[in-house]
Amino acid sequence: MERKAFKMHLNEGQKEEYKKRHDEIWPELKKLLKDAGVSEYSIFLDEETNTLFAFQKVRGDGGSQDLGQTEIVKKWWAFMSDIMKSNPDNSPVTVPLDEVFYME
Repeated sequence: MERKAFKMHLNEGQKEEYKKRHDEIWPELKKLLKDAGVSEYSIFLDEETNTLFAFQKVRGDGGSQDLGQTEIVKKWWAFMSDIMKSNPDNSPVTVPLDEVFYME
């Protein structure tokens, strides 16, 4: 099991909308993530900086960031692009983070 973390940026004032959209995550997207080996996925918000911190446990080589070629992920990115910093293809701007400490 691999642990992956990355950060993203939420637009000012979009906390409630971001939370609402994730509370209503599309079942087919959730299934795709699980089928890709994502067994845990948490996103935290630093409200001082609007930085989103994402953490995943992943079986295999991939993770959510490797599913951008699927239609459902492309639709999700487009759906989310108005409330967060996004790339020209609507994918969220992400910065991978290196793990520097882990305690089991």
